[in-house]
Amino acid sequence: MKIRLIRTLLVVGCLCVQSLVAHAAIDAAMLKPLAGDDPDARIEAVGKIAALANEDAVKVLQALKNDTLFALPDGKIFIVEGDQAFDPVTGRTGAVPEGADGITVNNRLRGAVEGALSGLKLFSHDSKLRMAAALDLQKTIDPAQVPLIRKAFDKENDASIKAVLQLLISTANLQAPDPALRKAAAIGLAGSTNANLKPLLQRMLGKNPDGSNIEPDESVRVAVVATLGEIDSRLQRTEFVGNLFYGISLGSVLLLAALGLAITFGLMGIINMAHGELLMIGAYTTYVCQLLFRKFLPGAVDAYLIVALPAAFIVAAAVGVALERTVIRWLYGRPLETLLATWGISLMLMQLVRTIFGAQNVEVANPSWMSGGITVLGSLVLSYNRIVIIFFALFVVIAVWLILNKTRLGLFVRAVTQNRRMADCVGVSTGKIDMMTFGLGSGIAGLGGVALSQLGNVGPDLGQSYIVDSFMVVVLGGVGQLAGTVIAAIGLGEVNKFLEPVAGAVMAKICILVFIIIFIQRRPQGLFALKGRSVE
Repeated sequence: MKIRLIRTLLVVGCLCVQSLVAHAAIDAAMLKPLAGDDPDARIEAVGKIAALANEDAVKVLQALKNDTLFALPDGKIFIVEGDQAFDPVTGRTGAVPEGADGITVNNRLRGAVEGALSGLKLFSHDSKLRMAAALDLQKTIDPAQVPLIRKAFDKENDASIKAVLQLLISTANLQAPDPALRKAAAIGLAGSTNANLKPLLQRMLGKNPDGSNIEPDESVRVAVVATLGEIDSRLQRTEFVGNLFYGISLGSVLLLAALGLAITFGLMGIINMAHGELLMIGAYTTYVCQLLFRKFLPGAVDAYLIVALPAAFIVAAAVGVALERTVIRWLYGRPLETLLATWGISLMLMQLVRTIFGAQNVEVANPSWMSGGITVLGSLVLSYNRIVIIFFALFVVIAVWLILNKTRLGLFVRAVTQNRRMADCVGVSTGKIDMMTFGLGSGIAGLGGVALSQLGNVGPDLGQSYIVDSFMVVVLGGVGQLAGTVIAAIGLGEVNKFLEPVAGAVMAKICILVFIIIFIQRRPQGLFALKGRSVE
């Protein structure tokens, strides 16, 4: 008896489960409006179907998008694939019933379907895909999607995604019929930094053609005004922090470009117009290292930058030493001839690179650990490659300071700079020191080229964009002064970034150039007093 009873219970349980599975799909009443002529009811039905967030809902919406959703005259819905029809209500597949006709999808309905399908990605197991879906919904948010977003909000565990979903719900509720709900939504948006919300909120404060308010409730309008003020304030703070960061980033690039020139021009008094091409050589060395890693060590391609740093320093330093030994050593004390000779060398180096690598720009990809960025203040992205370059510039500055102040080479460089004849008299090989100093400055320029390769494409004209800026940094900071070079580079970077939104990129450059000309007229020695060989 007991065995029969257990068997009976098992059979009944299986039948119940099968019954639930067979009918746990989509309610027929929810699907029926799709076959009707009421556009609002069809949009509402799409939102309700999407809110189910299950496999059958995805099938129905995908079929509606692909024009494979059919309906009978009584409103029964089928998904037709070839000669088979799937019933989303019963979950059964059979022959296509007679009288079934395709459901017409207009642009409005298609937009609602695409938005609903995007919304269903909010239930993905991949947090990055969920965040991307939430951000994408900000562009096409519709009140019909609120049930789906609320369901995703209740299931979401990631705090950052949950904040975006809450923002989406508030944005959609701005169009709700209940004034209290609209007011709560406006207040809830006060903490947003999304500039795309401003047109929507400003429209609520507008007027209809007959002169009446678009938003009839005064308390809602007051809340909207307060929210607009909060958003503007947050956007201004975000813009300020962004300009500050990108100003430091630009200053770091200028510093790396000018640091080698601060040695060759500042300490040695050589007007090296080929300095930009030494930057270019460092960038192309990085490109070659990337190619070698991709060909011989594809599994460790992210490490190419670690090899590129010493390689770029050595290659650029070797080119610098060769230039000093063959050309520049004969032109000390003759600035005009040095300028013309190094300008000619720069043209030769550019043509050599064009011959070897071609005239087109080449791409140097960021390693994976330098890709992406950190999002702060809601919408400001601080890219990893610029953060790394800022710290790299700081490291290079410290290394140069240690070399010049704590090593034997640095002692000899300072001795030759301050009193060349006396250093020669006490046994210092001034010619060798000149060669090593110029090589050091050239090698630092090569390191600057590595940094530049991580910010954009590399081409034969890369150095031409930085040669004038480098000279401005060195002259403004004080010729031969390392601290002045650092302050001038960061200062010019910040001024440029804060001027660009107001005056434009070209006018910002012109203003900076005019300022430097006026400053040098008033203080020829730059920010710090001029020292070294140029005084003699």
